[in-house]
Amino acid sequence: MRPITPLHLGQLFFALTLTVASTCWADPPKLARDDALWLARITYGIDSASVEHYQQLGRRRYLDEQLSGKNDALPPAIAQEIAQMPVSQTKSLDILENVAAENKRIKAMPEGPDQVAARKAQRELGNQYAYQARRTEVLRALYSPAQLKEQMTWFWLNHFSVYEQKGNLRWLLGNYAEQAIRPNSLGHFRDLVMATLTHPAMIEYLDNAQNANGHINENYARELMELHTLGVNSGYSQQDVQELARVLTGVGITRRDNPPKLKPDWQPLLIRNDGFEFNPARHDFGNKTLLGKTIEGRGFAEVEQAVDLIIKQPACARFISRKIAMYFVSDDPPAKLVEQMAKTFQKSDGDIAAVLRTMFESRDLDDSAGKKFKDPMQFVVSSLRLAYDGKQIANTHPVMNWLNALGEPLFGHLTPDGYALIESGWASSGQMSRRFEIAKTIGNGNAGLFDPEDGTPPTATGFPQLASRLYYNAIEPTLPQATRDTLDHATSQQEWNTYLLSSPGFNYR
Repeated sequence: MRPITPLHLGQLFFALTLTVASTCWADPPKLARDDALWLARITYGIDSASVEHYQQLGRRRYLDEQLSGKNDALPPAIAQEIAQMPVSQTKSLDILENVAAENKRIKAMPEGPDQVAARKAQRELGNQYAYQARRTEVLRALYSPAQLKEQMTWFWLNHFSVYEQKGNLRWLLGNYAEQAIRPNSLGHFRDLVMATLTHPAMIEYLDNAQNANGHINENYARELMELHTLGVNSGYSQQDVQELARVLTGVGITRRDNPPKLKPDWQPLLIRNDGFEFNPARHDFGNKTLLGKTIEGRGFAEVEQAVDLIIKQPACARFISRKIAMYFVSDDPPAKLVEQMAKTFQKSDGDIAAVLRTMFESRDLDDSAGKKFKDPMQFVVSSLRLAYDGKQIANTHPVMNWLNALGEPLFGHLTPDGYALIESGWASSGQMSRRFEIAKTIGNGNAGLFDPEDGTPPTATGFPQLASRLYYNAIEPTLPQATRDTLDHATSQQEWNTYLLSSPGFNYR
């Protein structure tokens, strides 16, 4: 008889664990495969709370709630932490004033070690602001019950992308996400465009503060049409870009200590709001022709007219609808679905929630179940939502490191086109190898997630519990047989965890 080794004992214990789990947790009703896959897309990933709530409400009422975005109360400890972060609570103008004052103070210092130290401290503080913005996004994605709102916040942050390393952007990221993007993520597209257009983060990133009468800068005008609203090859011309740039002259950034000196008839046209400024002295008041329509020179009202004109174009409805469908449904979404969504966009005056409803109630979304590849953010967040199932992590540095390793750091895309929404952007052999290593790290222990960021001793810990009731009731029904066969060959809980998180069945939704 072959002797029993510790390895054999471990295999036996693991097998017994799975057997007991599958037996003891068989009583609660399982989600049907279609329901589980649908839920996995309207959320960042299934957890017990979302399954229970879905089973209580049913699909239609659950969709209604998610589209409203109102059920967004975070766990008290998470909500308190976010509320205490200055990055999301401080006004843009105050941030810009503080940064400018400190930079001025440092510049006036004598050259030497003290000045070097002050500059280093200022850079570190800016980096901390950027990190707080990223941490806020991760915590909301993990724990907010308004999962569709959080996905759409990420989607729009990627669509209206800004890069943290440019200028003062790192200081403004949290305010940009909390004040411009999240409140409008399920609202009307026009409001979202205007919120980004008038936020100092976008103005600085795409150089519109340099756009003035006689010194035209077309950068923002071009990206506003090509990347934000109409899409390339949608029928607008280079002349339209030039005319829109003229419309946008005077849209810039302000500080309290530099009010513009204006002649009396321009003073009523001055607009200043939390770091945003429309300065009529920098504006081209000549008439413009945009997309075949005349825009008479009269100040900021031209900007509002131009945005209204652009977003009412059928090309805008199709472009935005197709991009949303690419994120949720397919890399090449069915033309019929895109057209249905575009019609809803036009009929509803750009109501994002209405467009999403058309998509989530479509047969095309159901037919694509389990076929849409997760981008890195979806992969990492869904892994943690399953592994810890509501247990609150203390340290998001490992999460940031994983997103960096996978090539999708929050606020880290250099160019304004945002990260890829299609599988080819994330499914290279190197990418999949890194996903396996991250799956292994998550599956083997707590990966530092429960070590407080301030260096104090941890007050909680946690081993990832993937072979759980949640798995058997909501994840297992979605997995192909090949994935289940692979899991059956695991020889330890850690190996089983790794196999699950790195499996094709889990990497698609």
